[in-house]
Amino acid sequence: MASNAATLYARISSNPEQTQALFRQALQDPNGAMASICSLGDELGLPVTAQEVREHLASLDDEESQRWLVKARGGL
Repeated sequence: MASNAATLYARISSNPEQTQALFRQALQDPNGAMASICSLGDELGLPVTAQEVREHLASLDDEESQRWLVKARGGL
């Protein structure tokens, strides 16, 4: 399922509106954003757990993703 997290991240990243919506949600409700990410994965046939998402995000080495994590650190 770790590959599902990478694939889901790529799908979310390719949709700027969805990325921004999740970012705004993460700022207000980090746990809710994680639930939304997991739910979106289920809808897209890419089931992930919150832990898998966290592990994938922690493995990213690009500056933009790291900024996202710093701002949304609470539940992610």
